[in-house]
Amino acid sequence: MAQAYMTETGNGGSEPEPSGSRLRRRLAGLSRDRGIWRRGVVTAAVAALISLIMIFHAELPNDVGNLGSLTETFLPWLGLAVPLLLAAAVVRKSATALIAILLTAVVWVNLFGSLVLDKSGSGGNLVVTAHNVDADNPDPHGTAAQIAKSGADVLALTELKGSAVPVYEQALAGAYKYHSVEGTVGVWSKYPLSSSTPVDIKMGWTRAMRTTVDSPYGKIAVFAAHLPSVRVKLNAGFTANQRDNSAAALGNALAAEPLKKVILLGDLNGTMNDRSLSDVTSQMRSTQGAAGDGFGFSWPAQFPMARIDQIMVRGITPEASWTLPRTGSDHLPVAARVTVKP
Repeated sequence: MAQAYMTETGNGGSEPEPSGSRLRRRLAGLSRDRGIWRRGVVTAAVAALISLIMIFHAELPNDVGNLGSLTETFLPWLGLAVPLLLAAAVVRKSATALIAILLTAVVWVNLFGSLVLDKSGSGGNLVVTAHNVDADNPDPHGTAAQIAKSGADVLALTELKGSAVPVYEQALAGAYKYHSVEGTVGVWSKYPLSSSTPVDIKMGWTRAMRTTVDSPYGKIAVFAAHLPSVRVKLNAGFTANQRDNSAAALGNALAAEPLKKVILLGDLNGTMNDRSLSDVTSQMRSTQGAAGDGFGFSWPAQFPMARIDQIMVRGITPEASWTLPRTGSDHLPVAARVTVKP
């Protein structure tokens, strides 16, 4: 009776061994390899350092170049190190590095795994959109027309150039009966607006405003804001002092708001992880974090790397949050569907 596998034939030839036999032999060889735990120490150390940065990012100092805020802005991208380090560990045949990398992956999933998933639902009775339209936008009319197609009930535009405001007003007039512009920010709405006023965010000119939207579900306080830009400089690090001061002022305005239902729309020039925005983020809920589809990165439009354009709510339930197609701006528009209880 013929055998299924034979290591040798009568004429001195050989046949392939079962894959299971090869795997067992390789595992046995690795178990006898005493260097498997000594190799890849540097790779393991790098993985451990990345894990520690992700776990203790809030402890990184901001005193020198705002290092903590800079790290927190791009914190999710540290996950890219996992496949690179994994390849190095496999090449080095290092069990030590593999274990360290596995722990790094676990930390990343614990922090950001939920953001990868689509948490959006089908509910909601109000759609809102925010867009930094870019003062140097070469096609404001096309941008306005594209944004109007979003179906938003309330729309906030920031970085409005004075000469372009009439263009946006004309292009959006058909979709939005009501609007109010203060300085370089504006709110367009399908529902009546009242009590529109600038919000002082300590910049010397108006880049934030507050208005009341008289929706079918009750009055809603809507804030539109564009916090100062930040810069990354070799000699100064992450320069964000003016942004941080403005965030504190915006936080004070939000805290003083008497209405229970509040929506914040705009370019905050920072992510939800950035501790320097805690005066705002501690009292508002991100629609992207609660009901978003993916990370929702919005800047730069060519290759989005961070979500610095935010939609945040208080006293309102987020149902879905997403980014819209690119316009003539260097930012992507962001949108959300929320439920406002009467």
